[in-house]
Amino acid sequence: MLSKEMLAELNEQIKHEFASANYYLAMAAYFAEQGLDGFTNFFIVQAEEERFHAMKFFHFINDLGGKVEITGYEDPKRDFSSVEEVFQLALKHEQFVTARIHKLLDVAKNENHHPTMSFLQWFVDEQVEEEATMSGILDKIRLSGGAGPGLLFLDKELAGRSFTPPAGE
Repeated sequence: MLSKEMLAELNEQIKHEFASANYYLAMAAYFAEQGLDGFTNFFIVQAEEERFHAMKFFHFINDLGGKVEITGYEDPKRDFSSVEEVFQLALKHEQFVTARIHKLLDVAKNENHHPTMSFLQWFVDEQVEEEATMSGILDKIRLSGGAGPGLLFLDKELAGRSFTPPAGE
């Protein structure tokens, strides 16, 4: 059974995961307008991952007999000045999500709620990967100067990204 506080925080996380998906779709739209299909693909895949994360929370709440509450969120930023800005914002956003996951884990620990602590460990590990990915791409963008052949090479590299849900999920 979930406490009121734990249930509220888990439902809040669903909202943030769906908001993240929309934020990444807005970034994909920016890149589509720029003709950078690989970057577009990267953020479309990123949005799919965020929706998958939201649904993991959805199913977890249901599995524990809680009530899922889907609430609204603000429209995402849609206008960006550069490729570098997009990835700076994406990294900052992933850091925000990491802080949210840590907060959820703190609530679960304070309540000694072992199912939630176990469930959240996957997200703790996932956020290490998410931040490293955004940071690594940002480094490559900076090395390329955010333009020219280096940027086009990175665009081609990101075109190959796809989303496959983890086995058993």
